[in-house]
Amino acid sequence: MNEAENNSRSPRRGLFVKYVMSLVGLVVFVLAVNGALEIWISYNQTKTALVLAMSEKADAAAHRISQAMVDLERQVSWVTRASVVTVEQRRADYAELLNQVPAVDRIFQLDGSGREQLRLSRRSVLVGSGADFSRDVRFTRTIAQGMTYAPVFFRDRQPFMSIAVAHAGRDAGASVAEIDLRFLSGYVDDAQGGKAGSAYVVDANGILLASSDKMIHPGENLSSRPQLASLLNAGHASSASGTNNQGQAVLTASSPVSTLRWFVVLEQPASLALAPIRDLLIRIGILVAFGLVVAIIAGMLLARRMLVPIQALSSGARRLGAGDFGHRIDIKTGDELEQLAERFNSMAGQLQETYSDLELKVRERTRDLAQSVNELKVLEEVGRAVVSSLDLESVLSTVAARALEITKADAVLIYGFDADSRRFDLVEASGIEKSTAGDHLVIGPDDSLLGVAAANSQPIAIEDLASAEANPLNDVAASAGFRSVLVVPLVDQQGVLGSLVMLRRGAGAFSPNLVGLMQTFAHQAALAMRNARLFHEVDRKGKELAIAHGVVQQQADKLQEQTYRLLNWNRSLEERVEAQLGEIERIRRLERFLAPQVAQIVASSDGQNSLLDSHRGEVTVVFCDLRGFTAFTESSEPEEAMNVLREYHAALGELIFKYEGTLDRYAGDGVMVLFNAPVPVPDHTPRAIKMAVEMRDAVDLLSQKWRSRGHSLGFSVGIAVGYATLGQVGFERRLEYAAIGSVTNLASRLCDEAKAGQIVVNQRAYGMVEHLVEAAELAPMVLKGFHHPIVAVEIHRWRDHAAGGSVRPAEDGSVRSAAGRTA
Repeated sequence: MNEAENNSRSPRRGLFVKYVMSLVGLVVFVLAVNGALEIWISYNQTKTALVLAMSEKADAAAHRISQAMVDLERQVSWVTRASVVTVEQRRADYAELLNQVPAVDRIFQLDGSGREQLRLSRRSVLVGSGADFSRDVRFTRTIAQGMTYAPVFFRDRQPFMSIAVAHAGRDAGASVAEIDLRFLSGYVDDAQGGKAGSAYVVDANGILLASSDKMIHPGENLSSRPQLASLLNAGHASSASGTNNQGQAVLTASSPVSTLRWFVVLEQPASLALAPIRDLLIRIGILVAFGLVVAIIAGMLLARRMLVPIQALSSGARRLGAGDFGHRIDIKTGDELEQLAERFNSMAGQLQETYSDLELKVRERTRDLAQSVNELKVLEEVGRAVVSSLDLESVLSTVAARALEITKADAVLIYGFDADSRRFDLVEASGIEKSTAGDHLVIGPDDSLLGVAAANSQPIAIEDLASAEANPLNDVAASAGFRSVLVVPLVDQQGVLGSLVMLRRGAGAFSPNLVGLMQTFAHQAALAMRNARLFHEVDRKGKELAIAHGVVQQQADKLQEQTYRLLNWNRSLEERVEAQLGEIERIRRLERFLAPQVAQIVASSDGQNSLLDSHRGEVTVVFCDLRGFTAFTESSEPEEAMNVLREYHAALGELIFKYEGTLDRYAGDGVMVLFNAPVPVPDHTPRAIKMAVEMRDAVDLLSQKWRSRGHSLGFSVGIAVGYATLGQVGFERRLEYAAIGSVTNLASRLCDEAKAGQIVVNQRAYGMVEHLVEAAELAPMVLKGFHHPIVAVEIHRWRDHAAGGSVRPAEDGSVRSAAGRTA
């Protein structure tokens, strides 16, 4: 009894607490949210008012500092008047300025060259020191701008700055006054916002100049403070909060000092914004306490009114659970709890009515379950027989015997269907002798129950053979004394396998459970038949595969022989590919120096790589240059310079390959070309000069286009013939073909001496083409690196119909002389 009472009280106590706590929590939540909103709004208003007041003080202090600096500038400008010409007059003015302006610590005069002429302070006078201030920013900026405020510097941990004003007249010099910035402390002290706040001035780098807080000293770097970091980066205040030197949160306001890039910053502890919140917190606390008392009282009353009917429901449910279905719950609340009590009473009545029939139904269900268990055991035995043996006769015998046992029939027959002869043959029987002679051993499918059931894939049941239509199976069964028959077809996805037939000596209907059970036996029998047929089929296929394996083995031997032949052929192919790759590598190396067609000729000749070995030989060296290109690159955009250079190189490159020259190098606008190396060319000098003439014509066309774009560029060529040491230079990953000797220097110097549009050659080169060109001898040239004057000739043009023959490019890209000689 006590336990029942405890069980009834425990949920009631929990529900009571839940109701009370829910109501209290709701009231407290509403009051707390309301108080939080009021606190937040009040705090923001107080914070905004504090920041606005500090901003006004910061603006006033910044204006006063700016005005003070303007006054200092005006007073310093007074001592620079043009009427003062002697040092003594300047000294008197400086002394008067020091007496009238305490902020000026010292002042000195610089002449037009930046030399110090006079230095005056309250403690000393220095005349004619000659100290050099020509590179001092105070002198350079003042001469350029007329007046300047120099950056702040510190002396004995005190801030100073210089105001420099230029004197009237040319090269008259300047006066530089050093200002002691300790006067800024008075401004920041006046701007200090209360005892808890602070005010200070910083320069553009965050260095402290003056502060009302005695805990920080001038010269300290405050740029790490968040409010100053954002102020210095943005140039204006971007945040109204930050931290002070103790890491406490503060409210900030700032104002810039015009012309100096200084900032006046005021700070107040953020806790001041919370001071007006105390009274509001007290009011909110009283309101929350009152609401809490009211919510507790209301929750207790409401919970008690709800717990009484809930207790009655709990007691009634407990009695119903104990089996007292005659008990009824009496609740008169007029709400959902009363409806719930009525449903409990209705459920108790229904349980009382159905309980009397429960035992009978349980007995029936127990009997059905026993029958189902027996059927499952029989099916399990049949299933094990199907999966454990391929002996079809043994499996079908087990299926027929167990089907006869479980169905309580008088006989069970299993027929197999022969698709070739289209007939059903009896393969197993239980309850009747299989060997008994009769028409039932073989049955045709066309007019029998077996054929109809197989065609429809559905069982056929005949309750009384006496009233059924004539049928071969009916006649045989009736003659044997059977009154009813059930035919179940044995079919699967691949076709008809046979039929399962159940015979009874008494007439009557077949229950659906019995028909379903016979279908299950039919599935097992069909599975056994299909497995047996698959086994025989697999055995036959195995024999066929053994025969095919021998044939495949013979083909594999032939394939192995063909594989060996293919490997030998691949090895030969790899050797040929390796040789071709070597040939391609030779061509690639030669194409660094030669025109493609020349590289192909050299590469196709065995042993021609010796042409790249070091040796001495006669060469014609051509140097080309764009006049005015350096000035052009300095005054134009890089993209435009690169476009001009690409057009220039493209025009010259085509002609170099056309005349089979060896491109030695590109050096910006300079180009060096060799002839007669590494491939010997009999008429190398005519080729070079003919190429130079065509280059000049091609560049002239480009120059017209460049001039239309505002670029003035000329083209000059220097050509020299002589002996040089030829060969490869560099290292394995970077090789170049080079000509080393005085002939290359001579061609380069001639190119340097040539004017825009000139082709200048040495005397030896001219002698080789004298009858092919129109030229004019130039005055002997004294060239750098040569001890004697050099005789040079300017080539005007090429004679296309010269009597002695001319050199021209052949149709295949080679150069031919007028006499038909091919190079």
